[in-house]
Amino acid sequence: MAFLTPAALAAMGFASLGEDVCISDKASIYGTERIEIGSHVRIDDFCVISAGVGGIKIGSYIHIAPAANIVGAASITFDDFSGLSGRVSVYSSSDDYSGATLTNPTVPDEFKSVRSRPVHIGRHVIVGCGAVILPGTHLREGCAVNALSLVAGQWPPFTIVGGVPATRLKDRKQDLLELERQFLAGLQA
Repeated sequence: MAFLTPAALAAMGFASLGEDVCISDKASIYGTERIEIGSHVRIDDFCVISAGVGGIKIGSYIHIAPAANIVGAASITFDDFSGLSGRVSVYSSSDDYSGATLTNPTVPDEFKSVRSRPVHIGRHVIVGCGAVILPGTHLREGCAVNALSLVAGQWPPFTIVGGVPATRLKDRKQDLLELERQFLAGLQA
């Protein structure tokens, strides 16, 4: 995998860009002026990241695996140490599927009804491959999403969710909090 050079990243015009950011030269990124990226972030091949008016904020120590989609008009936030597996889709906007309006971006706005709501991926959240995160979803700290799940709504911290639609499966261990503490302490030593 080839990554963009620091000079190429700087020229893209991100709202902010941390250190040690690796973005594949095969990723497609739109609305860079509305995208903030922290430090120690890796975005792999074939990802599509498209920031609408609400923007996208990607914290630090985040990995976005190949072919992930992050799109929508409302804000999308990734807190530190979160990550997406391959082919995960995160949407902060959706067409009205009821049949009451037309759909898709080729139709003028007055003939469709797009609904947008912020998405928040909390600290230490991990999302399994092929999962879909819908507008308005808030995965609080430590949530884990099983592969191929359809996730909507608000989820408590350190919950494992999965299925279509996603339901609570069990609690997730919190050992990673001590590992984070040790890791960050080691950086300051």
